Amino acid sequence: MHDLRKKALLESGKTVSRKARARPDAPRSGGTLSPGNGSPASSRPGSRPGSRAPSTAGSRAGSRVPSEDEASEYDFDDAMTISSANSVTGEDVYEDDTSNTWPERLQDRIAELQDRKRSSVQGREATLKAYTHILKHHFAQKHIGKNISDIHAALLRSIRSGSSDQERLLALQALAVTILNCPSDAIFDHVWSALKVACEDSEEDKIKVEAINAISIAVSLGGGSSSAAEEVLDFLLEIIESDGQSVGAPDNGNVVAAALQAWGFVASYMDDLSVQRDQAMEAFMEQLDSTDSDVQIGAGVNIALLFEAARDDEEETGESSDLQYNQHRIMTRMAEIVRDSSKAVSKLDRKQLKANFQSIITSLERGLGPGYSTAGRSSANPHTGGSRMESGAGGEDGFVEFGYREKLRIHNQILIIDTWSTHARMETLKTILGGGLATQYIENPAVREVLEGADVEFIVRTNRKR
Repeated sequence: MHDLRKKALLESGKTVSRKARARPDAPRSGGTLSPGNGSPASSRPGSRPGSRAPSTAGSRAGSRVPSEDEASEYDFDDAMTISSANSVTGEDVYEDDTSNTWPERLQDRIAELQDRKRSSVQGREATLKAYTHILKHHFAQKHIGKNISDIHAALLRSIRSGSSDQERLLALQALAVTILNCPSDAIFDHVWSALKVACEDSEEDKIKVEAINAISIAVSLGGGSSSAAEEVLDFLLEIIESDGQSVGAPDNGNVVAAALQAWGFVASYMDDLSVQRDQAMEAFMEQLDSTDSDVQIGAGVNIALLFEAARDDEEETGESSDLQYNQHRIMTRMAEIVRDSSKAVSKLDRKQLKANFQSIITSLERGLGPGYSTAGRSSANPHTGGSRMESGAGGEDGFVEFGYREKLRIHNQILIIDTWSTHARMETLKTILGGGLATQYIENPAVREVLEGADVEFIVRTNRKR
């Protein structure tokens, strides 16, 4: 009797854990559903949307620079896709189901994506959500490479003519993670027009944000040329200058903040920003007066990135930069913004604004990267803090500064973010991959290449014997 009951439970799928059933890419109980079934059972109601609205918990979480007494490490150590990784986005990730493997689940989702005629809008939404979840948390290049043209075509169909806003939004997210898993030398030319139209014509702000994110990934890892990158920078700058009006989102902080982040990401790949520099700097300076703290932080980060690029040019050419902006005036303005920030802004937003602007002010003042801590300790103190302290930072009194504090820990590696270009790339990866960033960094060469500018320290664990 016991064996018969166990067999019945196995056949019904009821032995799958509740957590496994909640996962977006979980197998559907009671057998495999056809795409036409349209059951949204595998979708997770609490799944985090792509919009980075200030009111959401995951809004630009990675952009916060810690205060002097805080560590800036996102710890992906050990169970990196279960608990630690969730510190970036708050996503829940469950890998405790062993009824079939993730490559098998992925192939099922790919088959469903391609079979659009027999699918419902609810079924496509569930499939897109599950597909994206798998690609965020697993490096899947060898599993999607053979079908990549069909996958691109299916995603573009949903982006152009999806039956719901949710389908179009999920397709945009899926396209971004697809390109990160399987970079292409030719995809940008095929998707640029569709992504631009999605950003301009959609009435949903969340779709505009996801289109902007996908554009930045496509042009940088999808074979975009230098002229294509310049075209994208101009497109993004127009959004910033117009406060979102150019894409039908006037005074929309989420859309402008997304454009600022995307501009920084694409600009980090440019060898020469002299053509865009002056116009971009003017736009970023104006956005410092925004009432949205995410927009202010994004503008400040891009200002720091432009000054960093100018310093790099000076070191490379030996010629003085002709950047027409006074650093002292910018630092003074930022200090005034922090001091006069409205009480209507939340305490957390004020704290993040203050920490980020202090990081930018220190960067401009000293010619350093992000997250540099001028706090320190006596050199006689045996305890350590921070990383990569500036040589000669310890004065005659033996005071040593902590140095760069913006770090990302993944297993036994610590990535030290000491340039604004690397900071811009890290922020975009956090936005696109969320809690899957750790796995992708370990397994995906393309993601490691994106973060190649970060210095890496290895943690050596020793077994202490009493």
